Amino acid sequence: MPIACLLSIATAVPEVILPQSEAKALAKRLFGMRARHFEKLAPVFDNAGIEKRHIVQPMPWYEREHGWKERNHVYLEAAERLYVEAANKALSKAGVKAEEVDVLVTVSTTGIATPSIEARVAAIMGFRDDAQRVPIFGLGCAGGVSGLATAARLATGDKIVLLVTVELCSTSIRLDKLSKANIVATALFGDGAAACLLRGAGENGGGDGIAQIGGGAEILWPDTVGIMGWDVEDPGLGVIFDRAIPPFVEANMAGGVRRILEATGGNPAGIDRYVCHPGGAKVIAALEQSLSLPPGSLDHEREVLRQYGNMSAPTVLFVLDRVIAAGLPENILLLALGPGFTASGLRLSRP
Repeated sequence: MPIACLLSIATAVPEVILPQSEAKALAKRLFGMRARHFEKLAPVFDNAGIEKRHIVQPMPWYEREHGWKERNHVYLEAAERLYVEAANKALSKAGVKAEEVDVLVTVSTTGIATPSIEARVAAIMGFRDDAQRVPIFGLGCAGGVSGLATAARLATGDKIVLLVTVELCSTSIRLDKLSKANIVATALFGDGAAACLLRGAGENGGGDGIAQIGGGAEILWPDTVGIMGWDVEDPGLGVIFDRAIPPFVEANMAGGVRRILEATGGNPAGIDRYVCHPGGAKVIAALEQSLSLPPGSLDHEREVLRQYGNMSAPTVLFVLDRVIAAGLPENILLLALGPGFTASGLRLSRP
């Protein structure tokens, strides 16, 4: 039985568009004269499967030095704006008013907000003063799936839950950080937000909405903390992005998915489509290999990556939005990988 129904899903991106060719030229200006290995890594921009990204600041901003305070100020300003845009779109699609929302789940890892983002925009949005607030930090790319699973668990009875995830990865581009991981991240990461509106299944069994949400589970592999995440450093966040990610995914994802499905009462044979976080072109290929999918099966994932890059947590919800628009299969497994190293899965089905 479903635990909640998905009423709507919406996305938002900043107005500034960064074509991949300009991202490569920017990286060469930033790193090329000081990083001897830049020319060796430069082909990553051509092979990333990305045509363009959306970023929160005009290009000249990224060519100047910035400290924590300025970076976080940019994060807060843009995160609030994208939250409002995505949330209002999701509410409008579902025909729900902001004051009807009972629980507010906010997922973000690329900046610090205290009070949290949903509190900062509460007056603009018109949320009730007694709405339950659940800000979640530190999930990284897994945050879209884990956040949606958390929102579904909180949608008890007929409660209405609004999930918003917003990530501004571009605010962490660093001039002083000449690591291979930082150059690769410059080739992959973009900015964006996604919002989902849920209602508890209640007595009707979750029959309305655009999808039914079932059980979710997470797998945390031991001794993998160094594979993915952020270093907290003086000028800003420093990306941890290990080259071992694609081979690790290929070797371990099938087993992780089996455990997730066992925990949620399912099996691989019952899944009509995997809807995955497109962490990068090599990660998508590794997922297809590990899950025994025909090459090219994760087509919506590749298209989202091509148009938006890797936006961290919201990205998988961009993919889900496309899958639903194309006609939701009977049963899907929403899947994302994130810091930990973690696999997060959530079962969804056609209403």
